[in-house]
Amino acid sequence: MRVFFGKGGAGKTTLAAATALGIARTGAPVLIASIDQAHSLSGVLDVAPGEGVRSAGDGVDLIEVDSLALLEQRFASLASLASIAAGHEHGDRFALPAPEELTGLPGVEELLALSEVARLADSGRWHTVIVDAPASADAVRMLAAPRTISDYMDRIWPQHSRVEAAIGPDPRLTVVVALFDRILSGIGATRDLFENPDRTTAVLVSTPDRAGRAEMVRLRSWAALIGLTLEAVVANGIVPAFDGDGPAAGWLARRRADQLAVLDEMTSIVTEVPVVGCEQRDEEPVGWASLGDLATDIRDLCDPATLRDGVERVRVQHESGTGVDAVYAMRMYLPLADPASLTLGRVDDHLVVGADGIRRRVHLASVLRRCTVSDAEFDGTDLLVRFVPDPAVWPQ
Repeated sequence: MRVFFGKGGAGKTTLAAATALGIARTGAPVLIASIDQAHSLSGVLDVAPGEGVRSAGDGVDLIEVDSLALLEQRFASLASLASIAAGHEHGDRFALPAPEELTGLPGVEELLALSEVARLADSGRWHTVIVDAPASADAVRMLAAPRTISDYMDRIWPQHSRVEAAIGPDPRLTVVVALFDRILSGIGATRDLFENPDRTTAVLVSTPDRAGRAEMVRLRSWAALIGLTLEAVVANGIVPAFDGDGPAAGWLARRRADQLAVLDEMTSIVTEVPVVGCEQRDEEPVGWASLGDLATDIRDLCDPATLRDGVERVRVQHESGTGVDAVYAMRMYLPLADPASLTLGRVDDHLVVGADGIRRRVHLASVLRRCTVSDAEFDGTDLLVRFVPDPAVWPQ
């Protein structure tokens, strides 16, 4: 699975569609899924809007996931269960709205959309699933939803408490625990799919200008923090080179020079994956003919076998000493994070790491759970947190 995300208006939907076509040309079946509620995929492919998975032609299937419709379907099931209580003496306490009244539940909609994509990816029908994500922060928030929600669910009702409830005297709690665990397992499977570098990678699409460069830096940091493996950065919309005279030609030449200078800066900043420049075309890339030409230009993106950052996100090692005098180090990969924005917090068996305005709960390795944080530093790429044993709980 490959996720296209980036700055709004940078052309990620177009590049996602062209990449899907390029892969399909090799004979491999492809599904392209839009999880952006502002769907533009049908327009780029020049096909009629529709529901569910449908063929877009040339070996490409598409789906524009309607997260609100998914929410209505799930909520309708809940409403059916609530209706059973209508004849009960306390049935009047259930006043659920009709499914069609829903205006959306932030977090839940995002989770349902990702779960639907994960279900399709696990079906085995397609060689590759291309995901057209929302723009910038909306994409990061959506992609972080499975981990965020599963972490909070597990914290609200920890596993040891669920086990106690399941083996207790009330058989109804056994059913509740089973349902809770089933939901948590489904969320965990979706989280694991999107965070597994062997199954999911991402292409960050930006514009070749100062604003795009700044956005690219933030998105690179955010992607690492939420566990998304980057395979490439694309600076899209570079003015093509041409010969000519006059004011317009001069303006375009200066514009191209500025864009190439930004591309060079991006290449010097992002060193762990390719930074690709994509030139603006002389026609709007809509429909198979135009997308086919674009697919030829970006053919390197159609074979991600050698493209990914290949960095382990969190690494724990014994640094020095033995027993209560030992020092352990946890390294967390956070490229391009703003040092001034970094925050750390400890909550039970988790370390809460913040960077560039977002946070992630990191489940500590077993050896670190019996330790306290001694110090932390950031070298521009890795956040290094050192731990020392807590004598009160360290085994003697």
